[in-house]
Amino acid sequence: MPGLLLRDGRPWGTAGPADLLLSDGVIAAVGPGIEARDAEVVELGGRLVLPGLVEAHCHLDKTLYGGPWRPHSAGPALADRIADERLRRAELGLPDPARVSALLETMAAAGTTHVRTHTDVYSGTGLTGVEVVRDTAARLAGRITVEQVAFPQSGILTNPGTAALLEEAIKLGVHAVGGIDPAGMDRDPVRHLDVVFGLAERHGVRIDLHLHDPGSLGVFELELIIERTRAAGLAGRVTVSHAYALGQADAATQDRLAAGLAEAGVTITTAAVFDFPVPPVKKLRAAGVNVACGHDDIRDLWSPYGSGDLLDRAMHLAYRSTFRRDEDIELALEAVTYGGARAFGLDGYGLAAGAPADLVVVDAETPAHAVVTRPPRDLVVKAGHIVARSGALPAPGASAGS
Repeated sequence: MPGLLLRDGRPWGTAGPADLLLSDGVIAAVGPGIEARDAEVVELGGRLVLPGLVEAHCHLDKTLYGGPWRPHSAGPALADRIADERLRRAELGLPDPARVSALLETMAAAGTTHVRTHTDVYSGTGLTGVEVVRDTAARLAGRITVEQVAFPQSGILTNPGTAALLEEAIKLGVHAVGGIDPAGMDRDPVRHLDVVFGLAERHGVRIDLHLHDPGSLGVFELELIIERTRAAGLAGRVTVSHAYALGQADAATQDRLAAGLAEAGVTITTAAVFDFPVPPVKKLRAAGVNVACGHDDIRDLWSPYGSGDLLDRAMHLAYRSTFRRDEDIELALEAVTYGGARAFGLDGYGLAAGAPADLVVVDAETPAHAVVTRPPRDLVVKAGHIVARSGALPAPGASAGS
């Protein structure tokens, strides 16, 4: 198959202009003056090249994206939002394949090439969400890759039968098992983590736990997760999403937790939404902790906000972190690229020869400039094929290019 030659780009992290030759789904070569007979040539005109963006935390099964406007109806507390969603899911036909597809198409056009979504699994919904997201993602294969976390939104121990459903979801092909507030939700962090880590160890899947619990309770739970990860030998396979307590802790506690997270190989994922505490990204990265980022809820019963554009989310993370210097703003960009890739275990991800040919081209002077201005995505490439131009997917039946 003829390759695709992207001429005169500026790959992030590469000194000076370079061409990128894409062939058989990977980056075959990076450097100046590449020649490739029969390859399709796209002139980049010195534009910035980023690796495909990685959405590390969202909830596709909940989304109302692309549908009629729905005023927010839940109260302010976490329990209010859980109850409101459970009450209205059937009324609104959730999960809705059309809404899931609309959001995934928007994400793909904005340069997202990989998505991790937390899909509700509990007695009231069973495995319907897992099946809807799986089938919808399959129809968009080649444009965007979706991995699911089986997510016990209403707890595990407090909802009998949920542990068995999580195991059934794993058998259906989800990539990770989730958890939520082992102490605050289930009132028994040890037993909650027994279930989650036990499933991960038996079935070889990853772990991604929601941790909203604040203060010393959340710190205690982070310590338990670090201990469990280390004991189970699951370095690089465990993620804690939100980790509000980490953002609230004093400097000494943050330093201690950062060292433990780095040593155990636990990823921290943040969405930097509303006024919820944001983990100390700069301190965590300096300590060697992997940090990823995602939207969390996008146009659903939990939140009317969210664009599906990860450069927009990176800007929010940088802003909430009070980053002003270019090198700090790039930490937010790293969280929606390399950080997510490390959390997912994406082998060879990046812009070097041999990496998967997932790329995004933008007109920006620097990576920090791209985060701040969120320019249109001039070109999106997935597995060596152009899937979007000028921020849009091709019309049905049309081709975006090679």
